[in-house]
Amino acid sequence: MPSEDQRKNIVIIGGGIIGCTTAYFLTRHPSFDPAKHTITLLEVSKIAGGASGKAGGLLGLWAYPSNIVPLSFRLHAELAAEHNGAERWGYRRLNVGQIDCKGRQLPDKTTPSSGASIKGLPADDETKARVSLKKRTKEALGLLRAAGLPEDLDWISHDSVRSYDEMGNESNTGQVHPFHFTTSMAALAEEAGAKIVLGARVTSIDSPSSAVKSVTYASTASSSPETTIPATHVVLAAGPWTSRLFPASRIGGLRAHSVTIRPSAPVSGYALFTSIDLPPNFSRTGETKNKQRSGYQTVTPEIYARPNNEIYACGEGDHLVPLPETTEDVVTDDNRCQDIVDYVGSISDELRDGEVTVRQACYLPVCEGDKGPFIGEVRDVKGLILGSGHSCWGIQNGPATGKLISEIVLDGKAMSAKLGKLDPKVAL
Repeated sequence: MPSEDQRKNIVIIGGGIIGCTTAYFLTRHPSFDPAKHTITLLEVSKIAGGASGKAGGLLGLWAYPSNIVPLSFRLHAELAAEHNGAERWGYRRLNVGQIDCKGRQLPDKTTPSSGASIKGLPADDETKARVSLKKRTKEALGLLRAAGLPEDLDWISHDSVRSYDEMGNESNTGQVHPFHFTTSMAALAEEAGAKIVLGARVTSIDSPSSAVKSVTYASTASSSPETTIPATHVVLAAGPWTSRLFPASRIGGLRAHSVTIRPSAPVSGYALFTSIDLPPNFSRTGETKNKQRSGYQTVTPEIYARPNNEIYACGEGDHLVPLPETTEDVVTDDNRCQDIVDYVGSISDELRDGEVTVRQACYLPVCEGDKGPFIGEVRDVKGLILGSGHSCWGIQNGPATGKLISEIVLDGKAMSAKLGKLDPKVAL
């Protein structure tokens, strides 16, 4: 039996992308020994219940922070190759660009977007009936080329485009489906020996003599007494909820809304950062907005084409609703989701006539003073490690963060990249 100084009881708090990739890389570390080491992941609701399941999933060598991005981008490719990520979590390379557009007024839509018929057509033929054929003509495609759009980006209306600038391509940009990627990391970690406990609300981290000793949690599924488990290392990967257990981290939550749309015709693989000037009195499909706009307004939704003919689109964040208790308590504002649908529909017939499949909201973990993310052991509590504050790049930087934390725990320091200002001992 291993001695006490050899044993490591590792507790990970949070079942998002950081917690799950940390569990995965711990089980893959050369020094991991199930006879000496335990890995327990505690999650209050469900795996990928927050931003890790509802984000866009964009990967880019041009992302930030630059000291961990290359490592994480490479690890994404390696993970996909090892575990069939293309099929399992939608990994692929794609193009990305900035597009400047003039939005069009949305026409009234007198029939539902799904489950109904158009002029006597069966519901199954409705999508075919809505395909914009004008944009497929030689003349229309010529206008798109004149605006600088790539040849295969033909699902943006030619009369909307002002300019297009390439930001990245398949050599430096990719994507995953965040929910499938995060849940796959959790499953692979569990298969390799990690224990995942759902419905575990952590109430305290015991750290006498400035070193972690145990973690106590209550079950959300029963009224049984709290459970305390020993810990030599505690990884705080609770996203915007991290500050509730470690206030010194000063990590807050930014609410973000998004939708997924099944377009009315197949779309090519592009991620678009848009700037759209909406016309005066812009109204949503089928109804007039309560508050008419007297002049042009510029909006900036992001549009990511995913495999299997799905579009993910998100809008700007807000601080209107405080961070709730858990991911299950997040409030989705349907009007904000509808705004996103209308904005992207104003520049694309395929999106305007598509089927909205998901309307959702989540909270991104943002660090005070534009710091972060934080990766590493805190200054005054031995064994307490932060892995949080990744803002909109949590999926991109999840693998690097998980690998670096596994090294901090089992090697005593980060080996694969220099943490620099990401180290809590430096940043906090």
